[in-house]
Amino acid sequence: MPASKPLLIALLGPTASGKTCLALQLAEQLKLSVLNVDSRQLYIGMDIGTAKPTKEQQRRVQHHLIDLRHPDQPITLQEFQAAAQLILEQNLRDQNMPFLVGGSGLYLKALTCGLRPPAVPPQPELRKQLGELGQSTCHHLLQAADPTAASRIAPADAMRTQRALEVVYATGKPITSQQGSSPPPWRVLELGLDPHNLRERIGQRTTQLYANGLIEETEHLIHCYDSDLPLLQTIGYGEALKVIQGLLNRDQAIALTTRRTQQFAKRQRTWFRRQHHAHWLKGEEPLSEALSLIQAGLR
Repeated sequence: MPASKPLLIALLGPTASGKTCLALQLAEQLKLSVLNVDSRQLYIGMDIGTAKPTKEQQRRVQHHLIDLRHPDQPITLQEFQAAAQLILEQNLRDQNMPFLVGGSGLYLKALTCGLRPPAVPPQPELRKQLGELGQSTCHHLLQAADPTAASRIAPADAMRTQRALEVVYATGKPITSQQGSSPPPWRVLELGLDPHNLRERIGQRTTQLYANGLIEETEHLIHCYDSDLPLLQTIGYGEALKVIQGLLNRDQAIALTTRRTQQFAKRQRTWFRRQHHAHWLKGEEPLSEALSLIQAGLR
């Protein structure tokens, strides 16, 4: 690949692996801004449960692609890609080295590999009907209509299940048959974080999320959008919702959130190792190792 092409850096890894901390250090050292690639951090008011960079962290380093919409206005992959493309082009003009950070593998691949998702707009009425059917039924419908997509989407992932069904019903074709790619005009350096003590890190972070006010944040989201908001079924919010409904106590919710997060991290690891070509940072000094790899990539 021609060396004249700009270098795009992507910092990826499973949840709770330390991406935010390392991203801040790298961004400050290299004078870069951060482009968020976490699908839940795109939504306003979902701060604690998504471990979104704090206001202080966002003051330290400029962050893009955070708080794009309210949680009742779902963002499709195509819409995210379009918004990200504008920021990427601005970064290329101003800094010549875009810096992506996140754990949403499909969103990352859309930007690093130039995926072309189907151009099907959101259909609120259909999503409402699918929501009334329940996630279990919807996932079974997807298994019948697009078994490949169903195998890639977790049974509890209501948003991606509904999107895949939306595309099938709108076009008559599985979403997996409509996803092409167009190589983007940059070189890509993927840096991966996957610490050996990830299970312990997940447990510690989950406890901290509840201490920071996850249940109170969930109560606020219910007040604003009602309890049937699909995003309130995602990890952390789903368990906090059950605490509010009296179905779990706090300790049970923390244990269940920890277990669901660990299962999610396992799926992320599988995705990253199959779909990406990251340089996995192994040493005790990931910042030094990452800087060395970036300097080598710039030569």
